[in-house]
Amino acid sequence: MRPLRALVIYILVVFVGGALLAPWLYWLAQAFAHSFPKIAAEPFSRFVDRSLLLLALAGLWPLLRSLGVTSWREAGIVPLHGQWNKLLGGLLLGFVSLAMVAVVTVVGGARVFNQTTTAHEVVAVIFSALGAAAAVAVMEEILFRGGLYGGLRKFFFWPLALVASSVIYALAHFLHRADFAGAVNWSSGLVLLPRMLGGFADAHALLPDFFNLTLVGVLLGLAYQRTGNLYFSIGLHAGWVFWLKTYGAFTTAAPRASAGFWGTGKMIDGWLALLVLVAVFFLLKFLPLGRKSEPFAIPQ
Repeated sequence: MRPLRALVIYILVVFVGGALLAPWLYWLAQAFAHSFPKIAAEPFSRFVDRSLLLLALAGLWPLLRSLGVTSWREAGIVPLHGQWNKLLGGLLLGFVSLAMVAVVTVVGGARVFNQTTTAHEVVAVIFSALGAAAAVAVMEEILFRGGLYGGLRKFFFWPLALVASSVIYALAHFLHRADFAGAVNWSSGLVLLPRMLGGFADAHALLPDFFNLTLVGVLLGLAYQRTGNLYFSIGLHAGWVFWLKTYGAFTTAAPRASAGFWGTGKMIDGWLALLVLVAVFFLLKFLPLGRKSEPFAIPQ
């Protein structure tokens, strides 16, 4: 039961610790508001987000060690030489799959292009999306697939480890932006955190939004399972993140469009996205990605 204990401790440290750390980061930003006015002007919920991320990264290596991952190779990171085909293949699949969602939604009249966006803004959004795609894909694949999934499958049958790590991945991405009014005190993060998890009380948010996020985690984990390293997963993830960062900036919802089917500016929260993700699942099943399974160990 050691891996479960380590995982529970990690989750508690990230969420409870992050909520307690957020006010201190907020106060620090206010103290240096004259030097960093944009950071100081961010809403308190952003500081909670960043605190959770900071502790997730800080606790990553201890978590990996407790799950029996003792090297970067065991976490799915191998020398890049000879892996470019996996990285680019994943990037192409990720880009094309969500491009289909964008094209079908625009052609179907559910979203229209934002006519007020300037050329300068287009370039800025694209470069920002490229940077976010690279950073988020690498960081989250090491954390959720290489670390969490890779560690859990050392102790459990890999499909069970895949589902468990994917649900945790979805949970981490299901935090909703919540407003906080009033003065920030030491417990403000603890007060705000349940509101950020309020989406679980909304059936329309759970289906298909939370289900889609879980399926995304499953697809990324399957790519890791089949290829033996994280490069295809990183490429796939980066292709998706690029669209997630540009879709809402370049398009806006058409009047009376069904957000339930088409999704919102988040792109991944509609039934149309679910259909595309299911298609990607079957592609991953039949694409010649390498080995279809990987050894796993059950402790004696």
